[in-house]
Amino acid sequence: MRTRTLLLLAVSCGLAILLAGGIQLWRLANQEPPTPSLEVGGTGMAGDAIVTVTKATDAGDAFVVTVTLAGVDDPDGLEGFTLVGVDLAVKPSSVVNPGSCTGFTVAPVECTLTFPNTGFPTDDRLLLLQRADDRVRWKLV
Repeated sequence: MRTRTLLLLAVSCGLAILLAGGIQLWRLANQEPPTPSLEVGGTGMAGDAIVTVTKATDAGDAFVVTVTLAGVDDPDGLEGFTLVGVDLAVKPSSVVNPGSCTGFTVAPVECTLTFPNTGFPTDDRLLLLQRADDRVRWKLV
């Protein structure tokens, strides 16, 4: 190949890289910053559901979280809860329902979610609620 052809190829590749980098910067600039984690006692909204974590207790082999749910009628709404730790995420193993808690209701209802607590390498725990395109996190420990 001739030197002129190689120089034109090099300039073309450089311009393509510069264009791709500019597009990526534009994409990153338009992202919303992540919302901070709530503490126990904090109220969050995910979609049309309103959730307040009222208590979190480490009971050895189980982690028990008491929540107040309101805002929408959804019998399958409890499937959005996950207990997250370092390298591990678990779904609730049982739901204790002092106020007939079978899911979300429009009227506030209190639920106690029980998560398995084995296999977590650290004491850090987050409760994650994912509903529709929204995520809410509570820092529990």
